[in-house]
Amino acid sequence: MATRAAAAPRAQSSRTGNRLLAALVDAWGQADIRRKLLFTFAMLVIFRFVAHVPLPGVDRAILEQAFEGDAVLGFLDVFSGGALRNLSIASLGVYPYVTSSIIMQLLIPMVPRLRALSQEGQYGRQRIQIYTHWITVPVCFVQGYGQLLLLNSGGQEVIPIGFGGAELLPTLTIMFTLAAGTMFLVWIGELITENGVGNGISVLIFGGIVAGLPGFFGRGVATDVGIGGLFLLALVSVGLIALIVLFQEAQRRIPVQYAKSMFRGGRMYRQTGATHIPLRINSAGMIPLIFAFSIMIFPSAAAGAIAESETGFLQSAADFIRDVSNPERSLYWIFTFLLVVIFTFFYTMVIFQQQNLADNLQRQGGFIPGIRPGRPTHEYIIRVLTRITWAGAFFLGFVAVVPFIASLFIDVNNSLRISATGMLIVVAVVLDTMKQLESQLLMRNYEGFIR
Repeated sequence: MATRAAAAPRAQSSRTGNRLLAALVDAWGQADIRRKLLFTFAMLVIFRFVAHVPLPGVDRAILEQAFEGDAVLGFLDVFSGGALRNLSIASLGVYPYVTSSIIMQLLIPMVPRLRALSQEGQYGRQRIQIYTHWITVPVCFVQGYGQLLLLNSGGQEVIPIGFGGAELLPTLTIMFTLAAGTMFLVWIGELITENGVGNGISVLIFGGIVAGLPGFFGRGVATDVGIGGLFLLALVSVGLIALIVLFQEAQRRIPVQYAKSMFRGGRMYRQTGATHIPLRINSAGMIPLIFAFSIMIFPSAAAGAIAESETGFLQSAADFIRDVSNPERSLYWIFTFLLVVIFTFFYTMVIFQQQNLADNLQRQGGFIPGIRPGRPTHEYIIRVLTRITWAGAFFLGFVAVVPFIASLFIDVNNSLRISATGMLIVVAVVLDTMKQLESQLLMRNYEGFIR
């Protein structure tokens, strides 16, 4: 009996894997789903083509020198899918749009007009989307100029920029080109959302990260790390992926009951139905990581801007900032961990306030057993959400500092450090895309493969 019980989970796992393969085959066999998959692949090919179109006036030799040993540029290059290393027109990727989306999400609860607009259904969402596009353009200019300052901070000009004299027109041209590249990628992402599979913006970020993996392993083979070091990195990566899946799917289910009154045979009957509110352990997703790393990268760009000053105080300040924001120092990772934890709580609470769960439950006749509707329900959900968010916050903080922890046990250079943030994005996008694919299969009476 014990042998049979032990063999049951393995048999169940085998059947799940077979269902997954069968479902993927069935998805490809459906003409409309196959068309969506091919469309998504075609858009990714266009994205990779644009990522290799360089900006004019780039000194390739100095660009290669700028990336040698610079962990900050290496981190940015991972998320651009190699576009930054080529200094292409898509060097910014879709991250200015992501930043604009975050800004809009933070403004909605604070601006009454935006809050009212968000409650107007499809029309309100379309207007907010338009506002997000408008904000993306100036964000492109700011991030693009900061990125170029960071590239030129090594003492040599990768590309000449400035707002005085003969450099004004070329600089404006570069800024407009970077903004146009980002908006083109945003348009491609929205096409994928409408006509392909998955969230288009997330799929583009996923494509950029995955596209950088061959270069990652290629640099590993070319260095002294060797096959053994890469094997250890692969083991750490597999364990990290399993941990990410565990926390991404973990949730606390709060039981909810709905009471319904109905007339039957001249009498009123009261019926109850039970469901639950799924509160995710990691409700904030990858947003806190983007926030934290953006803030930690900003001091390096600021230091590069003031390092050329002839004032001794400013030069000393630039040296101190560079020292603190250096990924080789443990202080950098301590600040990163703290920022991730803080932003996780902040962003989770902002999203929760926008959902108005307690008010929606009360309007729909739902209640949590043992908790009074209204304010007590709101306070109860806040308490539960705060407790489980501690686990999500520490998990995201751990994900953020995994590259530093791995470097203490595995002797790798900056270019080979594991981008745990990139892994989190890849796993999250894969899970979301598979769930969307499952929902389309279920509509065609196919058995789902995600449980």
